[in-house]
Amino acid sequence: MSGAPADATPVLIVEDDPEMADLLGTVLDMAGYQVTRAASVSDAKRALRDTSPALALVDLGLPDGSGIDLVDHLAARYPGVGVIVVTADGREDEHVRGLRAGADDVVAKPFRVSTLMARVEAVLRRRRATAHAPEVLRAGDVEIDCEAVTATRAGTLLDLTATEFRLLEYLVRNAGRVMSKGQLLEEIWGYDFGGDGAVVERFMSTLRRKLGDPDPISTVRGFGYVVRVTS
Repeated sequence: MSGAPADATPVLIVEDDPEMADLLGTVLDMAGYQVTRAASVSDAKRALRDTSPALALVDLGLPDGSGIDLVDHLAARYPGVGVIVVTADGREDEHVRGLRAGADDVVAKPFRVSTLMARVEAVLRRRRATAHAPEVLRAGDVEIDCEAVTATRAGTLLDLTATEFRLLEYLVRNAGRVMSKGQLLEEIWGYDFGGDGAVVERFMSTLRRKLGDPDPISTVRGFGYVVRVTS
């Protein structure tokens, strides 16, 4: 358990190598950060739901999935969390993949502790500088104010339930990308939700009715749903 003060900046370490996890945890703990550890993608997603980290250090080689997928998950669902990929893979294309997935920085193993901490501080500094800027998402004439938790269509306020808002927000945040029912179930209803794809269909039907015509959400048969990017 971290000995950092209660108001310390929370950091999530996602690393399945115990020695590397210990090193990262010790360094961050000594620097005054509040550390939470996860050894897999599933552990990381659980930790994200239970804590509110300001930064995540993510290894690419995890036992139950790709670290790139986790970075993508963080960028889509937790945009306020800074992400640094920490990887032993020295290939430039893998580093580029991490950055394109939404990471703020990539640190290659082995690394100097001083270099890692400088990167951590730089990412957190950049994140704090933009933390108070209101986040507004747009896709066509659909606009979502994430801070005010409101959604409009062509300037008209939409009367959405909390779940409908989260569903629309996630689709607009990922505009142009097809989201499967499985992804939506996990992202909107949670990893431990016991329902099936029918609940997605029911909420999607209601949401589309409230959005009106022309329908901004397209069904990609056999794959899922997408909000098309329009000019």
